[in-house]
Amino acid sequence: MKKKRVIGIGETVLDILFKNDQPQKAVPGGSTFNSMVSLGRAGVPCAMVTEVGGDHIGDIICQYLSANGVSSQYVCRHENIKSHISLAFLDEHNDAQYVFYKDHATVSLDGVLPDFCKDDVVLFGSFFAINPVIRPVVGGLLRDARRAGAWLYYDVNFRKTHVADLPDVMSNIEENMKLADIVRGSMDDFDYMYGLRDGDAIYQRVSRFCSTLILTDGACPIRVYTPEGCETFPVQPIETVSTVGAGDNFNAGYIFAMLQGAHSQTLCIEMAQRWSRDVCRQIGNHNSDELIATLKE
Repeated sequence: MKKKRVIGIGETVLDILFKNDQPQKAVPGGSTFNSMVSLGRAGVPCAMVTEVGGDHIGDIICQYLSANGVSSQYVCRHENIKSHISLAFLDEHNDAQYVFYKDHATVSLDGVLPDFCKDDVVLFGSFFAINPVIRPVVGGLLRDARRAGAWLYYDVNFRKTHVADLPDVMSNIEENMKLADIVRGSMDDFDYMYGLRDGDAIYQRVSRFCSTLILTDGACPIRVYTPEGCETFPVQPIETVSTVGAGDNFNAGYIFAMLQGAHSQTLCIEMAQRWSRDVCRQIGNHNSDELIATLKE
C-alpha cells in the first residue's frame, strides 16, 4: 500500500529529560510529534497538525519540524498562550515518569487545516485526540479523512492522569477506534480505561469498534488481534538508556514498513521493534542517524 504522505494530529510539548534529578536534554516532543519527526527524518513526506504558543518555545518547535523534514503548514500559533512543557524523570530502569505543564482547556485548532485524499496516512492519538475542548475540530478532521479514503492509525496512549475524565471522553475514544484501520494500545491503556489486563478480553471488548488491535505490554510479547485470530511476536531484550519515545517510534516504524510495501504483520512489527529499540539506546525522542543510514542502504 503506497501512500503519498503521513499527516500527524497531536499535541506538541518541549520535553526536558532528567536523570538523577539533573536535566540531560531538552527536545521538542509529544507522542504523535515524535513519530512524525522520525518519519520525516527517514524521508517520508509528512505534515503535523498541532498547536503551540507564540513564544520562543513555539519557534523552536516549528524550526525543529522543518529541520527534520516535517511540514509546519498546519501548526496553529497562538500569540497569547505559552507552549506546553513536559518533564520526564528517568528512574533506575530508564523508564520515564512525567510531569506536564499545560492547560488542556486553552487548546484550539483555528489555523489552516489539511484536506485529505485517499493516498494519505493519518496518525493520531493521546489526549489531544479525545480532548472535549477541540473534539469538534479533531473529530471532524478524522471523519473527513475516513470519507476521503485515507488510512488511519490510532495510538490510544491513555494516561492514568486522565482516568477522572473517562465519562467525558470514552465516546471519543470509541469513535476513534471505529474510524481507525489499526488501533495500538498498551496493556496499561486498557487497564485504565476498562480495568482489563487480559489480551483476549480486551479484544473482545474493543472488537465491536476495531478489527485490528496491536497490544503492547512492555517487555512481554506483542499481540496482534484480527478477526482471523491472534499473532504473537516476542520482544527482544535491550539495555535501555531511555524509554521516552519507544512507543512513538514503534508506531513510526510500523507505518514506515507499510509505506515500503510490507504486506504482513511480521514485517511491520519487525520494523516497528527495530525503530523502538533504536530510540531506547539514546537520550532523545527520535530515530538516530545510524538507523537512518541503514534505511538508505
